[in-house]
Amino acid sequence: MCFRYHSQHRGDSVVDGYLGELTTEERMLLHLHDHVLPEGEWEAPLSLTQAGVSAAVHVQRKHVPRTLKRLESNGFLISSKRHIPGAKQRRIVYGLTSEGRNRASLLRNKILSREVKNEGTSIKISELRKGGQLTLDLLSHIDEAMVFHENPVISPVSNPDGVASLDAQAGEQLVRRLFARAWEDGKITKDEQQLISEVVEFLGMHPERVRRLSDESRRSQKAPPPEEIYLDMLKQALVDGKLVEDEIALLETVRVAFGIDQLAHQRLLKVAIEEPELAPNIKTYRATLGTALADGIITADEDAMLQTLQQTLNISQLQHAEILAELRDSIK
Repeated sequence: MCFRYHSQHRGDSVVDGYLGELTTEERMLLHLHDHVLPEGEWEAPLSLTQAGVSAAVHVQRKHVPRTLKRLESNGFLISSKRHIPGAKQRRIVYGLTSEGRNRASLLRNKILSREVKNEGTSIKISELRKGGQLTLDLLSHIDEAMVFHENPVISPVSNPDGVASLDAQAGEQLVRRLFARAWEDGKITKDEQQLISEVVEFLGMHPERVRRLSDESRRSQKAPPPEEIYLDMLKQALVDGKLVEDEIALLETVRVAFGIDQLAHQRLLKVAIEEPELAPNIKTYRATLGTALADGIITADEDAMLQTLQQTLNISQLQHAEILAELRDSIK
């Protein structure tokens, strides 16, 4: 069996559809082009915070600062502290410089001039745009084959419903586990609600999406132990091998709320470092490859499907070989 590695996938996160062909930086430029930072005002919308940008461009919050810093160092971005409606403290918000806006405009015009298939007919993306529709929302309706769909192929967690990216699904799973723990005694206390609110705010999640996750957790009520949830948070935060300032603050809030002392924290941190969480794309590919290997052989149809998945999830041939070897060792 020979797997081919395709390198056309340009996106640097795991995002479905045409949006996955754009880099995180390009998606950020498009988002900030549609959300202008008000000049000379003390207030700014949530969409311009790190949480708002993260939700809009389908990237984990922890990966956002690196790209924002790169855009700012290149002169495309400015940042300032503003009051956010509903927030207790002022937050850092971001906006495009004139150079950044020019770059975003060129990118946006280039993309909107491309043609897609809509009901069997070729049409420019710009002609499908509804009045006032955000660019990323419009592009979320286009799949990898440049076919337009009535419903989005992917939705940001800042939307009430729809399928989120693999990165965002990890955050959804964490919120589910927090709710399951909170609903264990049949009610959510004020302190529990505050803790969940901080996590949800960090993820930039829509209230209706949060409510749905709460209802699902309340019905299942399979509450994991607090240390298990905390370990899960540590592993997710350490996906890139380091903890950023916002993550440290959030982890400390959860640690104190769950009554996890410093000794337990150090023990769990050691486990998280030694047993790192797999990136969402690798986890998905590993599960699919494991299913294909369950009967000991990979058929031609499974081979073709895995090759497509390998390309879509941006799995290198080396990563494939390592996962395959690990799975074969576990079967022996």
